Amino acid sequence: MEEFSYFNTFLLLAILIWTLPWKAVALWRAAKNGNKKWFIAMLVLNTLAIVEIIYIFFFSKKKNNEDGHPRSY
Repeated sequence: MEEFSYFNTFLLLAILIWTLPWKAVALWRAAKNGNKKWFIAMLVLNTLAIVEIIYIFFFSKKKNNEDGHPRSY
């Protein structure tokens, strides 16, 4: 039983380390771009970062600076 508990702790920690950076970047971009619906969805849903990755790579568009060059995030 102790072995099972150790595995669950390790698995939970691995999932946390995987999802936290993706969620942080996606939430930051959604807030910066003014995408309230995406922000709320990503904040509420826990999907092992799948929704966050989809948002980052397909739906968050880089906005241009005043000089026309893409902003770096």
